Amino acid sequence: MPKLTRTNFNPNANLFEKGGQDEARSLAEMRSRPLAERMRPHSLDDFIGQEKLVGPGRALRRMIEDDRLQSMILWGPPGTGKTTLARIIAEKTNAQFVQFSAVTSGIKEVKEVMNAAEYYRQATGRRTVVFIDEIHRFNKAQQDAFLPFVESGTITLIGATTENPSFEVNSALLSRCKVFVLDQLTTENIEEILKHAMKDTEMGFGGIGFIAAPDLTRALAVYSSGDARTALNTLELAESLVERDESGERTLTEAVLREAMQRANIRYDKAGEEHYNLISAFIKSVRNSDPDASVYWLARMLEGGEDPLFVARRLVILASEDVGLADPLALVVATSAMQTVHFIGMPEAKLTLTEAALYLARAAKSNSVLETYQAACKDAVETERESVPLHLRNAPTGLMKGLGYGRGYQYAHNYETGRADEMDCLPENLRGRKYYQPKKNE
Repeated sequence: MPKLTRTNFNPNANLFEKGGQDEARSLAEMRSRPLAERMRPHSLDDFIGQEKLVGPGRALRRMIEDDRLQSMILWGPPGTGKTTLARIIAEKTNAQFVQFSAVTSGIKEVKEVMNAAEYYRQATGRRTVVFIDEIHRFNKAQQDAFLPFVESGTITLIGATTENPSFEVNSALLSRCKVFVLDQLTTENIEEILKHAMKDTEMGFGGIGFIAAPDLTRALAVYSSGDARTALNTLELAESLVERDESGERTLTEAVLREAMQRANIRYDKAGEEHYNLISAFIKSVRNSDPDASVYWLARMLEGGEDPLFVARRLVILASEDVGLADPLALVVATSAMQTVHFIGMPEAKLTLTEAALYLARAAKSNSVLETYQAACKDAVETERESVPLHLRNAPTGLMKGLGYGRGYQYAHNYETGRADEMDCLPENLRGRKYYQPKKNE
C-alpha cells in the first residue's frame, strides 16, 4: 500500500477540477467562457440526446441518481456529451471528484492522486471518483497505476474516449469497467441544442437581439456532423461576425454562416477506429459495384486528411482480390493511379483516385484469384512438402543431369496446343488437384 500523506483534499469539498471547483463563480465570469462551456446542462433532465443511456429508468441514469456508481468508460464521438455526463455525476455524487486530462497528466500526478484518494477513504470512509478525459492517451504504465485502486474500491474510475476501448484501454482495466456507448447526436438533437442557446437569456444569446432563421439553424446542425461542441463554437463565431442593422437587431445571414463554417467538419482520426471504419466502407462499396457510395467514402477519407497513398494501395489490392481476371485491366488502372498519386500528390491526386475508384466499382467482379491462392496455400502449408519432381528441376551442371534433373521435361511450345498435357507439374501427392475455378465472367 502506498505511503499515506496528508494532501490538500478537503473532505467536505466536491472537487471536479484539480485544486477545487469554485461554485460561487460570478455570472460575468461564466459569460466570459466559450458558449459550448456555458451551455453545458447541469442535470439529466436538461441533457439532450443519449436517451438510451440517461432516459427515464435507464441503467446509467439510475446509477447517477442513486449514487451507486461503478467504474465505467464513456465511449463516443466528439461532442456527444461524455464530459458533460461526468460533470453531472460530479454534482450528483457524494464522493470526492477529481478530473484528469490524459494530455497533460503524467504518472507522477496519477500516483499523487491515488495516494490522496487512499488517505481520503481512510479518513472519511468515502470514495473518490476520478474522471479521465481522453483516457486512450494514457500509456500502459499510466493505466496500470489505476488498477489496484479500482480493484480495492479506493476510486471509481470514469474514463472518456473517442477511440474503441477494446484497442486503447488495458484489458485488465477494461474488464473492471462498464462500457457505455454514446451515439453521435442526431441533426434534430443539434438543432434543439442550438435553439436552446439562442433562447437562453442567462448563458446564451437570448435577449441580445441575435436572430437566426430556422433554415440556417438546420444548416448549421447538418454541418456539425453530430458534434454539439462544433455546433455551438460555430454559432458563437457567427454571432461575433454579425453586425447590427438599422433596427438594432443582428440577423444571421447565409454568407456569414458560410464564413463561420469555413469548411465542413469531417470527423476522422487517421490512427483510430474511424480510419478502419471508413476504409472498410470504401472497399465494400467498390466491391459491391456502387460507384456513388465508393466516391462518397473516398471523399470522407481524403477530406479528413487520409494519406492518399494508403487509399491507392488498397485499390491495388482490391483490383486483384475483387476484380481479378474478370477485368485484368483493373490492376493496370489501380497501379497507374498509385504511381500518379505518388508523382503529383494532393490535391490533384483526388481526381486520380476518383477515376480509379469509379473504374473498379464499375468493373466486372471475380474473386477467383483470392480463392485460387487460398486453396493452393492450404495445401502448401498443410500437406507433406514433397520434393520438386525431377523433370521440373533445372540442370545447370553435368552432375545434376546425371542425377536425372530435367529428364522427361516436355517443352510446351513444341505442342500445337501450347500445353504438354501428359506432363504433371504438381507433386505426386497432389496430382489432379484443381485450385483455379474460373468464374462465369472470366
